[in-house]
Amino acid sequence: MTSTGITAPPPPSVARLLRPYAGSFAAVVVLQVIGAVAGLAPLLAVVELGRTLLASGPADDGHVRDVVIAGAAGLLVRLLFTAASSGVGHLLDTRVQLSLRRQLAARLGRVPIGWLARRRNGELAKLVGEDVSAVHPFIAHTPGELVSAFVVPLVSLGYLFTVDWRLTLITLIPVLLAVALVPLMMTPARLREQKEFDAAMGRISASVVEFVHGIAVVKAFGGSERAHGRFRTAVDDFTRSFYRMVRGLSGVAAGMQVALSPPFVLLAVLVGGAYRITGGGLAPADLLPFILLGLGLTAPVAALGHGFDDLQAARRAVGRIRDVLAEPSLPEPVRPVAPQGHRVELRDVRFGYEGAAGREDAAAGREVLRGIDLVLEPGTTTAVVGPSGSGKSTLVQLLPRFYDPSHGSVLLGGVDLREVGSQELYRRVSFVFQDVRLLRASVADNIALAVPQADRDAVVRAARLASIHDRIVELPRGYDSVIGEDARLSGGEAQRVSIARALLADAPVLVLDEATAFADPQTEQAVREALAQTREKRTTLVIAHRLETIADADTVVMLRDGAIVERGTTAELLARNGAFAEFWKIHAGVTEGEEAR
Repeated sequence: MTSTGITAPPPPSVARLLRPYAGSFAAVVVLQVIGAVAGLAPLLAVVELGRTLLASGPADDGHVRDVVIAGAAGLLVRLLFTAASSGVGHLLDTRVQLSLRRQLAARLGRVPIGWLARRRNGELAKLVGEDVSAVHPFIAHTPGELVSAFVVPLVSLGYLFTVDWRLTLITLIPVLLAVALVPLMMTPARLREQKEFDAAMGRISASVVEFVHGIAVVKAFGGSERAHGRFRTAVDDFTRSFYRMVRGLSGVAAGMQVALSPPFVLLAVLVGGAYRITGGGLAPADLLPFILLGLGLTAPVAALGHGFDDLQAARRAVGRIRDVLAEPSLPEPVRPVAPQGHRVELRDVRFGYEGAAGREDAAAGREVLRGIDLVLEPGTTTAVVGPSGSGKSTLVQLLPRFYDPSHGSVLLGGVDLREVGSQELYRRVSFVFQDVRLLRASVADNIALAVPQADRDAVVRAARLASIHDRIVELPRGYDSVIGEDARLSGGEAQRVSIARALLADAPVLVLDEATAFADPQTEQAVREALAQTREKRTTLVIAHRLETIADADTVVMLRDGAIVERGTTAELLARNGAFAEFWKIHAGVTEGEEAR
C-alpha cells in the first residue's frame, strides 16, 4: 500500500512490453533462420567437394561447378538475410528504446511527485538512460543469436546423423559440457552478486551527481575530504562487488571457453573419427563434414556465452524498468468534479510517510501532520511559520497534491482534491518552491511552461512583475537564451523565473515555499509588490521566515510538531505573547543583527 492507500499493480511482463513489436520480432527471426540455414551451404559445398575430389576416378567438372555455385549462392543469401535481420533488429531496438523512454516519462509524469522527491537524481537518470540502453543486446542481438544457437546445430546434427550417428554424439560432447556449466552461472549466489554489483553501480552514479551538484558548498565549507570520502566509499563498494562477481563467474566462464574452443572441438572429433575409421565404421572422406560442421555447432553457443553478461544485465535492467512502470499513478477520479470557486479548506488532515517506500529520513514512521484544520479564503494570504521539521513544507505540498492525506481531506472550491482531475487542478493551483528546477530550454519557454500558447508580450510582462526582465535582456539572446547553454542564472534569478512562470499561469491558488529565499531585499520587495497587485483575486499560501512576508499576511499559522498551535493576524499573535511572539523576537533579533553588519 502507498501513502494514498493505492495498491500497486503487478509489474508488466516482458511479453506485454514487447507485444506491440511481435511482427518485427517475427521478421527478425524468419530472416535469421533463412540466413543461418543458407550459411551451412558453403560448408556442405566444401564437404561435397572433398568427397568428389577424394573419390577414385576423374572428377565430374559439371558437378564440381554446380557445388561451387551452390556454396557461393548460399554464402550470398546468408550475407543478405543476416544483414537484413540485423538491420531490422537494430531498427526494432531503437523503436523499443524510444517506447520505453516514453512510457517511463509518461509514468514518471503521473506518479505522485512525492514519490519522485524520494528518489535520487542519479537513480532516475540511470533508469531512463543506462537501463534502457542496456536492453539493446536483448532486442538487437539475442533473437538472431538464439536462432543461430538452435537452428544451425539442429540442421547440422540432422545432416551429421545421416553420415554417422555415433561420431555425431562424440561431436556433441563439447557442446554438452558447455551447456552443463550454464546453471552454475545462475545460482542464487551468482544472482545475488550481480544484484549487488548493480546496486553498487547505482550508488556511484548517485554519489557523482550529488557531489557535482554540491561542489560549491563542499569547497566553500572545506568538506572536500568528507565528500571525496563518500565517493571513495562508493567506489570501494563497487570494486569489492565487481571482484566478487568476477571471481564467482571466472571459473565457469573459463570452463565454457575451453569446452567450446576450436582445439578442444577438433580434438574430440579427430579422436572419435580416428576410432571410427580404424574400426572400419567410417570412410576417411566422411570425417570432413564433422570437422567443418563440428566447429559450426559450438560457434553459436559460444556467442551466447560471450553475450551472457549483457543478457543478464538486460534482464536486470528490464526488471527495474518494469518496477517503475508498475508504480501506481496519482489516482484520477472516474468522474471529475469541477471546483466552485477557489476557497481552500483542510479538514482534520493527518499525514505520515509510513507507506512511502524508500523513505529513510526522520519523518518516516511517524505522523508529520496531525489534525490540521485550516481555511484559506479567496483574496487572502496565509503564512505558515514554525521551526524546522514542524511540517510546513509537507503542508503546502498537499495543495498541489504532491501527496494525498492519510486521513481527512483537502478541498478546493468545496471539492476534495481527489475528485478533481489533475489537469483541472494544475490550472487552478500554481506553486513556486525554494528548490527551483528549470528546463534545458529557452528562458521564454521556461516562463511559459504552464501556458505554452502565451505570446512574448505576456511572457515579458510576467518577467517584469517578477523583477527578472532586466537580467534576461542582458543574456546573449535575451528571452531566446537556453538555460544551461548561453543562460547561466543564479539561485535567486532562477527563483524569479519560477515566480514569473507562476504569475503568467495566473492560477487562482498560489503556493509559495520560501520562493524568494535567494533574493536580495530589494528584489524580494519588488516581487512582494508584484504579488500584492493581484492578491485580491488569488488565494495564497506561503511558507515564510522573513518578517516582511509574515507582516503582509492576512492570517499567520504557527506549526509545531505537525500541529497548529496558534493562528491569527500578526498583531493578535504578538499580543498573546505565545509561541509566535517568541518566534518573532528571535527572527527580529537576527534581522537587526544582519542590518547592523
